[in-house]
Amino acid sequence: MTEDRFRLLSAVHLFLVRDGKVLLLRRFNTGYEDGKYSVIAGHLDGNEEIKTAMIREAREEAGIEIAPQDLQVVGVMHRRSDDERIDFFLVATSWSGEITNREPHRCDRLAWFRLDDLPENVIPYVRKALDNYRRGIWFDSFGWATES
Repeated sequence: MTEDRFRLLSAVHLFLVRDGKVLLLRRFNTGYEDGKYSVIAGHLDGNEEIKTAMIREAREEAGIEIAPQDLQVVGVMHRRSDDERIDFFLVATSWSGEITNREPHRCDRLAWFRLDDLPENVIPYVRKALDNYRRGIWFDSFGWATES
């Protein structure tokens, strides 16, 4: 018997950190939170380990290579928007290659911002995840009526 089971969408998000600053990308022409900053991110493709997905997204969006041992999972967020998601947040302080905007049709700016002085227009759940990272909070929820 085949059961229809609930499935969560899964995504990975990368905090590239250097000298107390994080790399942010301003969304453009995507239809979701355009004009706001986010981090390198993307959905898991299925049959793909978390770090493998993050390495792929870093290559696709910023043209950099990150070794698996240079990635650390620093947070998980159970998030509700139009659907229900589980987001994994990873940090890297070491990578190879020059950071370049490999998706100018979806991102119109890459910039470094101090972790303690982010721009106002950061996507709210990303801002919360960055704040959690700074405070050492590993798990959180976002978009639920029962949030405290």
